[in-house]
Amino acid sequence: MAVDSMHVVMFPFLAFGHISPFVQLARKLVAAGGVRVTLLSAEANVPRVEAMLGPAAGAVAVAPLRLQRVPGLPEGAESTAEVSADGAELLKVAVDGTRPQVAALLAELRPDALLFDFATPWVTELAAPLGIKALQFSVFSAVSGAYLMNPARRLGAGGQLPTADDLTSAPAGFPPSSNIATVPAYQAADFSYVFTSFHGEPCVYDRVLAGVKASDALVIKTCFEMEGPYINYLTAQHGKPVLVTGPVVPEPPQGELEERWAKWLSSFPDNAVVFASFGSETFLPAAAATELLLGLESTNRPFFVVLNFPKGTDTKAELAKGTPPGFAERTKGRGVVHTGWVQQQHILRHRSVGCFVNHAGLSSVVEGLVAGCRLVLLPMKGDQYLNAALFARDLRVGAEVARRDSDGWFGRGDVSDAVDTAMADGWEGQGIKWRDFLMDDAVQKRLADDFVTDFKKFVRA
Repeated sequence: MAVDSMHVVMFPFLAFGHISPFVQLARKLVAAGGVRVTLLSAEANVPRVEAMLGPAAGAVAVAPLRLQRVPGLPEGAESTAEVSADGAELLKVAVDGTRPQVAALLAELRPDALLFDFATPWVTELAAPLGIKALQFSVFSAVSGAYLMNPARRLGAGGQLPTADDLTSAPAGFPPSSNIATVPAYQAADFSYVFTSFHGEPCVYDRVLAGVKASDALVIKTCFEMEGPYINYLTAQHGKPVLVTGPVVPEPPQGELEERWAKWLSSFPDNAVVFASFGSETFLPAAAATELLLGLESTNRPFFVVLNFPKGTDTKAELAKGTPPGFAERTKGRGVVHTGWVQQQHILRHRSVGCFVNHAGLSSVVEGLVAGCRLVLLPMKGDQYLNAALFARDLRVGAEVARRDSDGWFGRGDVSDAVDTAMADGWEGQGIKWRDFLMDDAVQKRLADDFVTDFKKFVRA
């Protein structure tokens, strides 16, 4: 291996919420110089991945994989955006079927390192005989891995998996400084998914733990300033080196906001508008959408809500189910409810937007902070619950919407109360501190440089 040259293969799961952080990490590595990347994905995803690479496209090759036909998986489905929840489980089976192709590519390319995702622990068996360093890259927060993905979750001498009741409490040795010693029953019930097998395949927990055990190191999209105790806990639990990439800070959006939205937003005073959006793969049930809309109506503030629905559903019918009677007439002129894609970063940075109601996805929280918005956190599933607790309780950023412990139900009053709290004069928590941290180019450059230096040193060792 030449001192000034390193080849890294990346293999994210077929979900754009996973592919995007891998692409961002690829851009970070090639920008440092002396690194080229080959990223593996299903054939149908290649054009979109290449577009996401932007200026880094010249140093990153995207290698297509052919997915095998899996009974029950829709023809041509090559990412989670195109399938149901059960389809996502079958997509893992299809990815497992690419093993011979991945083996051939690794044997041909002979990279120095392989960064792989949670779903494919078997790549370590292909990398080891070729002398390739294999590192598992987690696109989730460190607190999520610390609470759920650790060996302590297998209980007793038989190593049985935890029950939902077990999951209401943090595992042994969890950082005492954490404000997340316990979670309510509805969140623990949701976490049970991680320990559930589908179609006779390994559960998410077993895939993750097998990958960690066989890997040479872990890589996490975080930093010690925000999640130090959880990073140290993971290091001790797994007995593996942990490299941190730093948080992904979005680049300023290009172009102008669509005219119809720019005109509408510009009709309101500074920081008056509440913007609510839950990402492309988080969906509110009709009853939850109703309470959200009624809660925003009762704030007496202007609001812009984006609601999306699973692929294949009748969007118009689903939206009608969640929209309260008379709502459109009562909120005409001060309320927008939209389905489909919007220029989220442009909207968040508009002078009239002051509050961002979101699902506590890592990227969304960072986008909101960087834009200078007050945050209201309304997580709907999985790691989002732990992210919300991390930001609202540990880092003191944002107001959580109050929920019923048993089933997670929230009402319109809970929504309006959270918005009122977040928007109160003088109530900014530590938002300004963390915005300054994320926007400090020198700090972010140091984090990026430290990761690249540590990564290269580890791979060459």
